Amino acid sequence: MAKKKVKVIAVMPAYNAAKTLKKTYADIPRGVVSKVILVDDGSRDTTVTVAKKLGIQVVVHPQNRGYGGNQKTCYTLALSQGADIVVMIHPDYQYDSSLTGELVRPILQKRFDVMLGSRIRTREEAMKGGMPLYKYISNRFLTFIENMVLGQNLSEYHTGFRAYTKGVLTKIPFHKYSDDFVFDQQILFGAVAVGARIGEIPVPIRYFPEASSINFKRSANYGLSILRDLLLWIVFGKKHFI
Repeated sequence: MAKKKVKVIAVMPAYNAAKTLKKTYADIPRGVVSKVILVDDGSRDTTVTVAKKLGIQVVVHPQNRGYGGNQKTCYTLALSQGADIVVMIHPDYQYDSSLTGELVRPILQKRFDVMLGSRIRTREEAMKGGMPLYKYISNRFLTFIENMVLGQNLSEYHTGFRAYTKGVLTKIPFHKYSDDFVFDQQILFGAVAVGARIGEIPVPIRYFPEASSINFKRSANYGLSILRDLLLWIVFGKKHFI
């Protein structure tokens, strides 16, 4: 009997990504993913039109549900379409989607259940990529605290380039997590809570005007939300996230 091929689906949580979507999509190596699903979160530009022209499956939120809410739809759709591995790729061209194959390979080799594309191989590379200094400092601080509390040794928790196995996503109650940016952290807390093996590869980062990036105020709220959730982990343990 022929061995069943692993189905890899890439999902793109999109908001006003018309200017960068084509480049991001073009860089995904052919043959690595079975399909690409884009969930548009109420964009005010031509993101949906561009995606349809590229032949991407598109689902539109009639109202903006937030970054976390968008991911919930992405993962639900991918799992409903038989994904064994789900890769999240931001369509804003900030991450190098040509590394998708490198990201999923350790999962295909059954060495990890979750893979992260880390932007923090060295401080020099992060700065050359245009990462603002305050973002770099807050990233380092929060990652240090998260590693201490969660017992991990990751170089970064805040990347938007990730891959998850079906097994992890079906164990984690991600629908109960936040609809805001802190969803990214809560789903990793859930992965740690269910015993997922988390690995990472270095990826270059591109900061430029068309790439999405939250402002200082929202970054501060994001950081405070992470600290709140870490406190909940300390007080209630991993059961709070599963």
